[in-house]
Amino acid sequence: MKVYSVGGAVRDELLGLPVKDRDYVVVGAGPEEMVRLGFRPVGKDFPVFLHPQTHEEYALARTERKVARGYHGFEFFAAPEVTLEQDLARRDLTINAIARDDHGGLIDPFGGAADLKARVLRHVSPAFAEDPVRILRVARFAARFGFAIAPETHVLMRKMVQEGEADALVAERVWQEVARGLMECKPSRMFEVLRDCGALARVMPEIDALFAAGGAATALRALDAAAQAQGPLEVRFAALARALDPLAVEALADRLRAPAACRDLGLLAARHANALADAAQLDAGGLLELLDAADAWRRPERFAELIAAALAGETGAEAARSRLDRALRAAQAVKTGDIARAAGNPAEIRSRIDAARLEAVRRAFDAG
Repeated sequence: MKVYSVGGAVRDELLGLPVKDRDYVVVGAGPEEMVRLGFRPVGKDFPVFLHPQTHEEYALARTERKVARGYHGFEFFAAPEVTLEQDLARRDLTINAIARDDHGGLIDPFGGAADLKARVLRHVSPAFAEDPVRILRVARFAARFGFAIAPETHVLMRKMVQEGEADALVAERVWQEVARGLMECKPSRMFEVLRDCGALARVMPEIDALFAAGGAATALRALDAAAQAQGPLEVRFAALARALDPLAVEALADRLRAPAACRDLGLLAARHANALADAAQLDAGGLLELLDAADAWRRPERFAELIAAALAGETGAEAARSRLDRALRAAQAVKTGDIARAAGNPAEIRSRIDAARLEAVRRAFDAG
């Protein structure tokens, strides 16, 4: 029985990056021996075990065979006779098919270390084409590392799309990869890669339409600006979605089954981004309309996220943000409870609160 560190941990060590999680492959053992040694089985589709002390994942070396369309259509074979090289051969990219033994030695049968130095994403074998999720993974790794895609891998990805493999992707799996890609340092690269191989039109046609209409450059610049500012997932999604029509945002969120927070912020950005970007020129009435429309009174934290998404990458963003913040603070200082107690019916209460807030905003800017 031999144990090897594999995959992302080895890759990130070679790149000089911090390692968050380690995965291990066990060669020469079966499930019974793992249980006897105190490992706890957790895998359903293939044998994966948790170490009794560290709780890190140890997977038995395995091979896989495509038996049906899509990324669920695989049969796995795990047995003591499966070699480390056979296990590495089933992986997606050469940079993820490197192992390290317990003495620190590298096992790199597919040239992953050389591809790391050359900053290239290259598929391990033709079996790459059997799993359409790998198209999304390549795009995500391109966004993370800024690596080029090997020409032969790009050709294979295009062929997969043309043969309908990308059509087998389900929304939950697409969103999982897209959400991770949005959180990379240059998320625009993910969309460029998917566009270049034709997959974007299949999985996110609303974003693909931006490329066709010539509006992608602005949207991707906003997305990268939100990433550079270390915005959360909702802000990054909304920074991209603000270039879309609200109906397209709804369609995109439904297609991806995006979380409600992403959907809601994306819709607000699509509806109000232009007005928010022009906030430095708005008068008190216009600012109050924006605050009302964005429900800034009840959701000030979301309004801050909306500003971040709407102004990401915009010239004059600081002036617009300053004016919006000042208007919000002035309006929030209005004692709405006192007005409600002194007024009569709900319509009168609303009217008086609106008037008081408008006057407060006007005074704030008149005071300089």
